[in-house]
Amino acid sequence: MFKKSCSVFFLIFLFLLFVSVTQVHAIDNPLIRPNNKIGIHILFPSELYDAAKLVNANGGDWGYLTVPIHANDRDLEKWQVFMREAKKQHLIPILRLATDADQTNTTVWRRPKLADVIDFATFLDQLDWPIKNRYVIVFNEVNRGDEWGGAANPAEYADILSFAVTVFKSKNPDYFIISSGLDNAAPNQGATYMNEYIFMQKMHDAVPGIFNQVDGLASHSYPNPGFSQPPSLQSNTGVGSFKFERDLAKSLSGKDLPTFITETGWSADTVSEEKRIQYYQEAFATIWNDPSIVAITPFLFDARSGPFQKFSFLTETGLVTKQYEMLRDLPKIKGVPLMPVKVLAAETSKTQPDKKVSKPETGFSFAKMVQGFLAKLKGV
Repeated sequence: MFKKSCSVFFLIFLFLLFVSVTQVHAIDNPLIRPNNKIGIHILFPSELYDAAKLVNANGGDWGYLTVPIHANDRDLEKWQVFMREAKKQHLIPILRLATDADQTNTTVWRRPKLADVIDFATFLDQLDWPIKNRYVIVFNEVNRGDEWGGAANPAEYADILSFAVTVFKSKNPDYFIISSGLDNAAPNQGATYMNEYIFMQKMHDAVPGIFNQVDGLASHSYPNPGFSQPPSLQSNTGVGSFKFERDLAKSLSGKDLPTFITETGWSADTVSEEKRIQYYQEAFATIWNDPSIVAITPFLFDARSGPFQKFSFLTETGLVTKQYEMLRDLPKIKGVPLMPVKVLAAETSKTQPDKKVSKPETGFSFAKMVQGFLAKLKGV
């Protein structure tokens, strides 16, 4: 254990030798200015244009998009186009880091490595983000074994999360680091599943003060059990689970963390469309009308086929559903996020040419160096 702790510390120290360290905290508090918290969860950057018509309708501006970015999908041109169009469409991206299928067990997501975090930070720092805050969620439902290489491990995740805070903020202090949304219905079944509140406590036990390091909490406030419970049932496994998560994080850290409900929704398999609309309207008017919530991005914009179809805001043929119309017609406000200084400077110069997009440089790879270093440690 001592050897492992020293190794992690040495990696952080070594990384800092290769980056310019700026002030630790320079993020903007999105809750102190007009904020359109309505958003949607998408799976692909190309869905941005259609999603904008949903989250910025009926008086809204600068709504939110949650979108995953996979370790094998670091295409600079593709993601720079996404960021540029997000700015044009007045959308605020929340990027969720994701790995890829485990090569030895394709039924689970590969457990991330420190090198993955460095590679993500290096890649994302090449993009021109649309607003000052650069929202990044560090992986997904990590209290499930199938999301963490087959075995949930709160100590490992706390180490990775702490490392991510250091790495991203060393690149740019505008990174707004958000801890993983957790499965609020996960039972306690060894390493296969772990209750989210026990998982959070064990994160803190492994890395005391971990919730002081992050800037926000992601919450998967689904109406469990069964994705079917009414919002009036305010349990710690329901659409109000974000409150219990937030309160636990505060008790462990003393810090009030802004909340991002990046996944939520009722299942069409068990709840009628009329009931789902009623539940959404009630939740937005009551429990989700909470001043600590920055964004609510229901899951999922377009899932016309597959296991997520029961949550889709579009039909199998691509038509809008009634719950789509409900979210579109929901009264919204015009968000006024803070802009990055370099973007403001660029916009005031009409003669400045468009920035050309280039591919990431090849050659020296700090990530590969870290992997080599870790391989050597195994032989010590």
